[in-house]
Amino acid sequence: MQWSRLRLAALPGVLAAGLVLVGAAACSPAPEEPVYPPESLTQDPQAPEPVVIPETVAAVRDEMLGHARRGSLSGLSRMARENPAFVSNLGGEEHREYWDLMRRIGVDPNRKLRALMELPVGVREVDGVKWYVWPDLAAKNAEDLIPEKLSFRDRKRLRDLVGDDGIAEIRAGKGYPGMRTAITENGEWVYFVLGQDAEE
Repeated sequence: MQWSRLRLAALPGVLAAGLVLVGAAACSPAPEEPVYPPESLTQDPQAPEPVVIPETVAAVRDEMLGHARRGSLSGLSRMARENPAFVSNLGGEEHREYWDLMRRIGVDPNRKLRALMELPVGVREVDGVKWYVWPDLAAKNAEDLIPEKLSFRDRKRLRDLVGDDGIAEIRAGKGYPGMRTAITENGEWVYFVLGQDAEE
């Protein structure tokens, strides 16, 4: 009997403590919602849409590749001569002689051209005419080639293509220093420059 009275006497205190705890819980701020990064940062970077080349450009590309696959520098030279302004080297040497020299020192223009045409193509406008340029990075202006202005994907591609020496040239204000070629929308083959490949 005495034990029951003690339990009853202690009950109000227990109830009061419980009410204090419930009140404190009710007054506590609600847990903050987790902050998620923007959706664009949680997705894999999307590759740019591929450039669609017109039929006139595709025809010239296919003719170039046909000569390159057969190992025909004569065929490439004939194509180059069709455009008097065509550039194969910065020294002004005749295209066939220059390409023969490159092949003798171990830089085969036919193989280089085949490899080049497997890279993505870019497009730029020169005097109102669209030029289709391989690789696409060579279509960018020098100031847009600085690695900090490129996506991580393109930054890696640039380093793979031109190396640290090439990137140093770009930082110095020069254009794309690696191997490159271009065909105008009118079907003119305007240049095939070996770039660093001819210097190594």
